[in-house]
Amino acid sequence: MFKYRIPSFIQKLFLSYTWKVNTADKLLFLSFDDGPHPEITPWVMSLLAKYEAKASFFCVADNVRKFPAVYNQILAEGHAVGNHTYHHKNGWHTAVSPYLEDVALAEKYIQSQLFRPPYGKIKSTQAKHLLNQYAIVMWSHLSGDYDPKLDINKSLQAMKTVANGSIVVFHDSEKAWQNLEKLLPELLHYYHSKGFKMMALTKEMCEWK
Repeated sequence: MFKYRIPSFIQKLFLSYTWKVNTADKLLFLSFDDGPHPEITPWVMSLLAKYEAKASFFCVADNVRKFPAVYNQILAEGHAVGNHTYHHKNGWHTAVSPYLEDVALAEKYIQSQLFRPPYGKIKSTQAKHLLNQYAIVMWSHLSGDYDPKLDINKSLQAMKTVANGSIVVFHDSEKAWQNLEKLLPELLHYYHSKGFKMMALTKEMCEWK
């Protein structure tokens, strides 16, 4: 069964990762993985701007290399960026040294203290090294927009259960586009109507335990 929300017992097993921001304020943290994309990422930013919202873009460095102007636009508009490896590596299927080398290669294109492992899959040995430099950012809510068989209504319902400090994941990628264009406009309107301020993440926020 697809997990739109990460169970609390999973979060407690991996306390060194950031699953949500510990805040009493009505703050929400939207994030977008796998970009930048030359059409989808600007569309996302245009929509965010309508709500004066900021977000965190966990970029695949090979896409940053291909589309540097879009990456620079993300920064210019005040959003956060994070390292999502260079080749979108699955940590469970990659030995420690090659994985860390791929992250280091991505650093040449993405200057950030935030890291999100692709697929949310990372070995403890890999994480141990990366935590010296990065906040490893997971999520509390996963939209599932990348799934071609996604039930849009179920996703919307689950994504509307956010609370103060929730971290929500979308994808600014071609694979997710057919679902993202339906989910994001409605959810941004909903979050705004509920009084949430949508902010970009910082490493310091991730350390609010």
